[in-house]
Amino acid sequence: MAKTVQFDRQKVIDKAMNLYWAKGFHATSMRNLQDEIDLRPGSIYSAFGSKDGLFKESLRNYANMGLAQIRQLTAQHSSPIAALKAFVNAQVVDTLTDAPNGMCMLCKTLSELTTENQDLIDATKRYFGEISAEIVALIEQAQIQGEVDANKNPQALAEHVQIQIAGLRSFAKINNDKAQLGAKVESIFSHYPF
Repeated sequence: MAKTVQFDRQKVIDKAMNLYWAKGFHATSMRNLQDEIDLRPGSIYSAFGSKDGLFKESLRNYANMGLAQIRQLTAQHSSPIAALKAFVNAQVVDTLTDAPNGMCMLCKTLSELTTENQDLIDATKRYFGEISAEIVALIEQAQIQGEVDANKNPQALAEHVQIQIAGLRSFAKINNDKAQLGAKVESIFSHYPF
């Protein structure tokens, strides 16, 4: 009878996510994974199907963290725009010191992968879409509450916010002054298009 490997699946995914986030998909070898998550290759393949399968679950985990963060901040703030600002701040400023990599893992993945990994690209795009839908919902709520002009397109505003997050995270690699980054986050909401 084969021996069943016992491990905490979520802990393995969390560790793999942090490794992939820090190094990227291609730079993360099976040996790196084996050392980080303390599973042999056979166990990784048995549990996740492949390195790609583990990466896809890591991407899903990363997206779930972002979605949970938006929902938590929405619950903490009566103002949808205040919640959205807090989310952008967390994504831009907090990741300077509290994340394996200051870049968004989804952005990093889209920049790194080619059509050889189209299924991972497609999954990444879906996860971006889920986060965008949460931001759209916040903006729509802000429109209902009179914080955002009701004539503005919520999808276009959400895309603007996501572009700003990606740009500011890149800028933070050059200039990691938290006060300056916080001021730039504030400017997203005090200037066009809001």
